Amino acid sequence: MPNIKLPDGKEINFDKPITGLDIAEKISKSLLKQALIMSVDGELKDLYFPIKKDCSIKIFTAKDPEGLEAIRHDTTHIMAMAVQELFPGTKLAIGPAIKDGFYYDFSREEPFTPKDLEKIEIKMKEIIEKDEKTRREVWEREETKKHYSKLGEKYKVELVDMIPENNEVSIYYHGDWYDLCRGPHLLSTGRIGKYFKLTKVAGAYWRGDSNNEMLQRIYGTGWASQKDLDNYLKRIEEAEKRDHRKLGKEMDLFHFREESPGSVFWHEKGWSLFQKLVNYMRAKQKVAGYKEINTPEILDRSLWEKSGHWDKFGEHMYTSETPDEKIFAIKPMNCPGCVQVFNQGLKSYRDLPLKMSEFGKVHRYEPSGALHGLLRVRAFTQDDAHIFCTEDQITQESLTVTNLILEIYKELGFEKVLLKYSDRPEVRVGEDSVWDKAEDALLKAIKETKLEYSINKGEGAFYGPKIEFVLRDAIGRDWQCGTLQVDLNLPNRLGATFVDKDGTKKVPVMLHRALFGSLERFIGILIEHYAGKLPFWISPLQAVIIPISDEFDDYAKKIFKLVSSSGINCEIDLKNHNLNYKIREHSLSKVPLLLICGKKEVDSDTITIRQLDSKKQENMKVEDFIKNYSFLNKAPL
Repeated sequence: MPNIKLPDGKEINFDKPITGLDIAEKISKSLLKQALIMSVDGELKDLYFPIKKDCSIKIFTAKDPEGLEAIRHDTTHIMAMAVQELFPGTKLAIGPAIKDGFYYDFSREEPFTPKDLEKIEIKMKEIIEKDEKTRREVWEREETKKHYSKLGEKYKVELVDMIPENNEVSIYYHGDWYDLCRGPHLLSTGRIGKYFKLTKVAGAYWRGDSNNEMLQRIYGTGWASQKDLDNYLKRIEEAEKRDHRKLGKEMDLFHFREESPGSVFWHEKGWSLFQKLVNYMRAKQKVAGYKEINTPEILDRSLWEKSGHWDKFGEHMYTSETPDEKIFAIKPMNCPGCVQVFNQGLKSYRDLPLKMSEFGKVHRYEPSGALHGLLRVRAFTQDDAHIFCTEDQITQESLTVTNLILEIYKELGFEKVLLKYSDRPEVRVGEDSVWDKAEDALLKAIKETKLEYSINKGEGAFYGPKIEFVLRDAIGRDWQCGTLQVDLNLPNRLGATFVDKDGTKKVPVMLHRALFGSLERFIGILIEHYAGKLPFWISPLQAVIIPISDEFDDYAKKIFKLVSSSGINCEIDLKNHNLNYKIREHSLSKVPLLLICGKKEVDSDTITIRQLDSKKQENMKVEDFIKNYSFLNKAPL
């Protein structure tokens, strides 16, 4: 009879087959009330799954990520159930749990409206109140397809075909309503709780293919408590205010056009911000010993085949065939080009570590539905660097890169950084002894930071382990930006070598490193983090000089020359609008300083300074203003 091992190492013996409910009850009455699902030897199961042999068990509640995901999964089923009750004839596609919530795709001729979402929510709460019991059945594959075909549920028929032959076809009932699903699910609808909200309707192609039917996707969010739901809704409300697309328009930074989807049209101010970040990074990298290079954007197919990108990344590459029948690809990444620079001339062990940086423009095809402002584009600039080193240098270089990344994030206002470490996958290249060194180096680098980190077991690239750097912004959202990867593969594929101490040729290890990742994406994150109120030194327009009336235009022009020559990026507003209108206009554009001048300022050779989001004004001598703010205008180094 089963011997059950618990996460704390304790064991419980039973004299007959049991379920997760029996185990929860044996542990405590409170756990029995809170239990949602369980894992059996690491595999998620329903609490009523029969256990007949020895195994390791872990029971999850709403406090666990697994439990919260199960709540959201059940909620999407109840949403589909409510939709079919309210709108008979609606066909079902898929409905998974996702980050912070869930969605379900429906096929229906009439579009769902905001009023419909309100009705669906009410019906869902009624179903949850009834506490409908959940049960699982296993159906025969072909009979399942026939059943769904009769109902006209063609998407369910396709989903059955997608289930691997050796997997069961499972059906979950919530009361009398049922859905095709692999589970696991909660014991009853009552365990879901009512801490959810339907948020929006969007179009979604079946299986993400634009050649297929457009479905209606209803999104929702679900949580373990009313407090968590309220906090999330407040965060979403704040995120909408901070949306970089809205702020980008108000600040006159950039726009997008259908003629080049996923590519940014930078305006003067946006390009100024872009260049300030490049120059800041360039200065930091120079101090750190990087040599900046630049490589072609278009390379022959043969190089991409040799590097392995053609097979693994080909569907995301833009290609072109020339009249001489040669095929070229616009680079989706900078690595192969960088190796070609390394390969020019003989390299010695004395040259290592050799650090090469590049602000390389890359192009990757993304489905149109995935594009999202600056955060998901098809053309972007990577702040790439590749460090060629020996195996013995991996540890020190990993530490150096990690410290540089953390220093830059802190200077840009991101105090909370999480690290994710991924080690060797099952399918990989390179000797285990080299993997051992690479993994030890990265783990040591992480531990020295004393920051919070998690381990993604087996999630490293096939060519080496990696660290991902995740920023937490001002409203608690996490953004994966920087990466550090150890490459044990590409240098060898592309013939990179150096002469070692003993005179023999060796293949260098290559560290891939990006701090911003994509400059476009990082700028979007930066705008949202600061709600458009960027630090003074990177603000694209730092000050606007406003004369109270045209009587003081000449004095304003004089101030403009003095301030501009000091390196502060400013403009002068001589438009025929009143003062309050100008203040509102430039405040909306998030200009940090408004420099106001009238008779008082002319007589005293001063300016009146009004800071963004402040009604207080400060009068200051022009030379004192320039001295103080020229210092604030310097990038941290």
